[in-house]
Amino acid sequence: MKNKDQKKKSIAVIGLKGLPAFGGAATVGQNIIAQLHQSFKFIVLSVDTHASSSYQMEDVEQLIFKSFSIKKLNILIYYIKSCWHVLFKANYDLIHLHHTDGAFILPFLRLKYKVVLTSHARPQENSKWPWWVKLFFMLNENIAIRFSSIFVVVAKPLQQKYTSLYKKEIVYIPNGIDTALLSVLDKIKANSEDVIIFAAGRIIPLKGLHILLKALKHINYKGRLKVVGNMDQMPTYDKKIRALANGLNVEFVGIIKDKVKLLSLVKTSKLFVFPSLTEAMSIMLFEAAMVKVPIVCSDISANTAVFNKDEVEFFKSEDELDLASKLKEFFANASNQNAKTSKAFETLMINYTWEKIAPKYSEIYKQIIR
Repeated sequence: MKNKDQKKKSIAVIGLKGLPAFGGAATVGQNIIAQLHQSFKFIVLSVDTHASSSYQMEDVEQLIFKSFSIKKLNILIYYIKSCWHVLFKANYDLIHLHHTDGAFILPFLRLKYKVVLTSHARPQENSKWPWWVKLFFMLNENIAIRFSSIFVVVAKPLQQKYTSLYKKEIVYIPNGIDTALLSVLDKIKANSEDVIIFAAGRIIPLKGLHILLKALKHINYKGRLKVVGNMDQMPTYDKKIRALANGLNVEFVGIIKDKVKLLSLVKTSKLFVFPSLTEAMSIMLFEAAMVKVPIVCSDISANTAVFNKDEVEFFKSEDELDLASKLKEFFANASNQNAKTSKAFETLMINYTWEKIAPKYSEIYKQIIR
């Protein structure tokens, strides 16, 4: 495969599954590409369940594979197709693989390429998976550590975990915010609706929605709650959530893939609650802070590694009573939140913008290609 500009090195990106981005990891990859596409030629290997053929960006090509008919095997087959393509149908200067769950193709990729691997989380920590799937993820993690040319993680706690487990150098490059959204969102009036918002790509137990609903019942909450996200991931959990929602004024909004529409909804809310049981480094949490909505979040290490108690309100993870107490305090002092939201926003602008973060990937790419 020849580049239009021979001076630009070509990088095949596997694991984002499709552009425009939907979900945290894909958003990370899309922003890296958006910042660096003038220096490198990116080829994003995608699958038609996750990608739009109308997506366009200069010097970014999206190669979209047809999805597999058996839904549960779709992503597995996508990784295999991606591996086959880069090995036998094209030549690139480098591979960037996102997610450790696709690392089973790494030994084959390394026969021909250097590979940067970015870990966005440890999927075996997700309670939705049966033990044998978790075992598969653990094996993939070992392969990822062993075969990647450079292993990158998006969160300090994740770096510490991998370092203690594998005694290998782990590169930390955090996630960031897309500051280009700010000019669009400035037109939206902040905190204009008396509503709490909860948002996640997939509504699964580790996102903690059940904890929020129980906490709202403890304080006899009569206001509105908007739940944004895909409820179809786990039917049993969906049923549990809808039962817990009885007696509360809950609107299940569904998935919002349009980023401006999603963040407009967050910005107009009085409060963003983020009760996740585990995360690596949440883009959704960053984006809530970016639009200066007050935040109450769990005190998991991924959250406390980014913000402090002067910027967001923490509650004890998985403790619905403590969350109820923090919500009660918020409503009693809702008018005094501007200082916290401003400090959280300042932290993002100093440490977590893609303009500052993406060049770190550029240096890695150049180092490996050299």
